This record gives sequence, structure tokens and C-alpha cells, in this order.
Amino acid sequence: MTSVDSKPAPTVFPEAGTTAVSTGTGSDGTPPPRIIARPRTSRLRALDGLRLIAALMVAAYHYGGRDGEVAKAWGSSAKLQFPTMSEWFAYGCLGVHIFFVISGFVICMSGWGRPLRSFFASRASRLLPSYWAAVILVTVVFALPVVAYKAVSPSDALLNLTMMQQPLGVDRVLGVCWTLWAEVRFYALFALCVVMPGANRQGIILFCAGWTMAAAIAEAANEPLLDLILMPEYAPFFIGGIGLYLIHRDRHDAYAWGIVIVSWLIGQHYAVSSLWHAPNPDFFSYRTSSGIILVVTFGFVAVGAIALGWLNWAHWRWLTVAGALTYPFYLVHEHLGWVAIKAYHQSLGIPSYATFLLTIATMLLLAWLLNRFVEDRWAPKLRSALSRPRRG
Repeated sequence: MTSVDSKPAPTVFPEAGTTAVSTGTGSDGTPPPRIIARPRTSRLRALDGLRLIAALMVAAYHYGGRDGEVAKAWGSSAKLQFPTMSEWFAYGCLGVHIFFVISGFVICMSGWGRPLRSFFASRASRLLPSYWAAVILVTVVFALPVVAYKAVSPSDALLNLTMMQQPLGVDRVLGVCWTLWAEVRFYALFALCVVMPGANRQGIILFCAGWTMAAAIAEAANEPLLDLILMPEYAPFFIGGIGLYLIHRDRHDAYAWGIVIVSWLIGQHYAVSSLWHAPNPDFFSYRTSSGIILVVTFGFVAVGAIALGWLNWAHWRWLTVAGALTYPFYLVHEHLGWVAIKAYHQSLGIPSYATFLLTIATMLLLAWLLNRFVEDRWAPKLRSALSRPRRG
């Protein structure tokens, strides 16, 4: 914005929680309009706690709810290690869907009123430092002679640093990074359609409606390129989270409620379609369709309760710490968890359930180290470098 004087005033971009207030008018020489920040709403610490719950769900799935490489770590099928709990652990994979709902909420909240450069800087600085550290750490550990897991080639490991390994068909260093590829595509869609033109309620509602319709068309067209861009299977979870943020801003917004309800209806369908199968003794696990629907519903209801302020009483400081640990924990828990499980269970002879808890604790400790010595040090520097206006 500029004043009526000959000298232009600096451009100011209001963040969420700020209000544009005019402190004077034009030609009488009064000061130009400026942005006065109003106090931000308190941090939604319950959302941090829900993040950790979702991450622990995924960890339970990877350690005791599936077969594959983790069976080598246990020395036998996880179903034999956890004969009762393995059926419940199998539902933990739905923690990813809850993450996507949370992501829709948070990205809409953080992207509202933010210029494109700032939005990009915030996302890159949030994702990349811990991701780079995790890729390097897992690559080095898997290359050790005492570790019995295959490391990717040096070339593939270097390419993994770009986060482009998924579309390029390269071996993944981190098994969980497929979800980051979905997140990055969501960020790109949100940046192009919402942040770049300027976030506002009407534009965000149109974005949600348009993406929902386009994803349905992509599903009907069975076109791989459209599927890649529009992500029909995961779109309803991101869109539902956006709708829940609109409810957080105005709980009486009928359009927002409609977005959330339609997203839940479509999301549960995709979750059941991808995770349910008829009972089969040859399969590792069996998830009921009603169980899948209940977990998906839990994710929407939990974020909805936070959006409506019903969990504002959960304002403990340790929840903020839990939220800070969630991302690095999510990155390292699977592959390095295999190494920890084998050491605790096979080498030291620690019982299964104790090994399970010790592995969770070990990965949380490693996540704290990554947060303390990588994220806290390098994320602000990366954000500052990417936010710095270009000269010349």
C-alpha cells in the first residue's frame, strides 16, 4: 500500500491475528494507513497433542501392526509378538489420514494473510532441516556393517535430499516420505490457488469446492496425471481440515460445515476402499470397515473439537514440546526403529512389550535431539534466508 505523499510507504503484509486500521486520511498530511497487530489467539496446544497421538498410531502400526522388514527385527512375525494387540495396531496406519486433516487446518491457518514468499519460507524451513538430517542419519546407520538392512545407493541417497524421489521412482531412504510427497503437492495447490491470489473466505470455499469436484472427476477419468496432481484418495482429508479451520474462525459458517461433512463422507469411503478386505487367514491383519470409519471419524471429530474451542482447557506446556517432537519422530521412527527393536529384543533379550515401549522412548529421545540441535538452529536461518527480499 502507498500513502498519498510522493514517497511510497513500505508494504506491510498482515499475518493471521492482525487487523488493518486506518490511522489517518489522505491529503491533509496525516500518517498513511498502517497495520496494527491485535493479540494472536493462544496456541492450540491440543492440536500439538493430537499430532503426537497420530504419530504414535503410525509407530504402533509400523512396529506391531504389519509384516515385512519389521519381522526381521523381531525375529518373527509381529503377530506372534503381539497376538492380541497386533489387530489393534493395524489401525495405526490411519494416523496418516489424521495428519492430513491436521495439515489442512494448520496450512489454512498459517497461510491466511501471508505473502507467497513468506508461506514458502515457513514450509521449507519447517520440513527440510529435520528431513535432511534424517536422510543422512538413516543412510549412515544402514551402511554400518553391524546393521542388517540394505542401504540405498549413494546416488539415490543424494536424490532423496530433494524430496523428489517418489515421482522419480528412486528408492526411498525414509519409508514414511511418501506422505511428505502428498503434503508437498497440497502445499503447491494451496499456494497457487489461495496464497498467491490472497487468502479470503470466499476464495478458500471455492478452492475446497473446486478441488473436491476436480478430484472426483480425476477418479472417474482414471487419468494418472490428474490423480498425481489432485490426489483423490487424500484430498478429502486436507480439504476437511481446511473446512475445520473455517469453522474455527466462524462456527456458524454453513459452507464450512458443508465442506467438512462432504469431506468426511468421501474420506471414509477412500479409507475403507484402500484398507478393508474380506477376512483372509493368509493376510497379516484384518480391519473391519466399521473400525476404519470410526478411526477416520475420530480424526475429524478431534480436530473439530479443537476448532470449536472445546479442548482449550488442554493448555499444558508439555503439549507444545510434544508437537515439536512429532515431525522428527515421524521421520526416524520406522527404519531406525527396526535397528532399536533388534538390539533390544534379539540382542538383549528384552520382552516384546518392553521393547516396544523402549523403542518408542528411544525414537522420542532422538526426535528431541533433532529438534534441539537441527531444527532450533537451522530452521530460523533457512526461513530468514528464504524470506529475505531479493535485491536488484
